[in-house]
Amino acid sequence: MAGVGSAVRRLYLAVYNWVVFVGWAQVLYYAVTALLGGGHEGVYAAVERPLQLAQTAAVMEILHGLVGLVRSPVAATLPQIGSRLFLTWGILWSFPETQSHILVTSLVISWSITEIIRYSFFGLKETLGFAPSWLLWLRYSTFLILYPTGILSEVGLIYIALPYIKVSEKYLVKMPNKWNFSFDYFYTCAIAIGVYVPGGPHMFTYMLAQRKKALSKAKTT
Repeated sequence: MAGVGSAVRRLYLAVYNWVVFVGWAQVLYYAVTALLGGGHEGVYAAVERPLQLAQTAAVMEILHGLVGLVRSPVAATLPQIGSRLFLTWGILWSFPETQSHILVTSLVISWSITEIIRYSFFGLKETLGFAPSWLLWLRYSTFLILYPTGILSEVGLIYIALPYIKVSEKYLVKMPNKWNFSFDYFYTCAIAIGVYVPGGPHMFTYMLAQRKKALSKAKTT
């Protein structure tokens, strides 16, 4: 039974990784096509649906960690996925005024290249039991450029959205109400920008440690 369970687990994770890989490949293709065809203003409209689907599918990775399907620590996975969902739904989808900014292009390209490499890496490991050394190197090296460009794009888009958030009062809950509760989305987003200041370097340092560990292990094997 243990062997059957392991096979089912690998099959499920292989299918999951390849399906999401295809989603991110679509995002990159549509983004580049739109960028070359009409400029950065049309990138978001071209990628909106596949971007939302591919990014939201990452919620499953939190569940995978919680139930023990993968060894990735939830403490590291949760903030990364949470911040991306926040940008995807809480900023870009919620405030269309941000959608034509050039930072959307740098965000989408940074995310999609990162995820194409990551999902193909894990897809091959689940399908074949290994991934080629060049893909391992890409998996643990491209973030040196793509993580900073992605983070700067995220912070920039939240900042750009702040005036529209304040004027629209979207997601604002005022007192008095039957729940005796208030919530100001504007200040929540402002705090989110502040969280990036220590959070970004912390995650980058964590990824550097993971890179050293993974590449050192590859050399010894």
